[in-house]
Amino acid sequence: MDISTAGWLVIAIAIAAANLPFFNDKLFAVVPAKWAAKPLFIRLLEMTALYLVVGAVGFALETQIGARFPQGWEFYAISGCMFLVLGFPGFILRYLRKAHG
Repeated sequence: MDISTAGWLVIAIAIAAANLPFFNDKLFAVVPAKWAAKPLFIRLLEMTALYLVVGAVGFALETQIGARFPQGWEFYAISGCMFLVLGFPGFILRYLRKAHG
């Protein structure tokens, strides 16, 4: 796999993972829960866990391509904020869209 393909793959996985908590009421889309509607706090915890999963996939692909580059705190701050921005469409559809009818 070349660098460009790996980069686009990580971006696609990140978009899907950032929106996953907002499109269903199950925990990680597989575990049924007792609540009628999943609380925002649980959705944010899911996003944090999925951020770590996407990061692990990215590091694995980077290691497969070549040497892994060292990252400082700036990288994690920026990538965390970008992950939140990628999840914004799901947040809009879940909480800010008005029901018609």
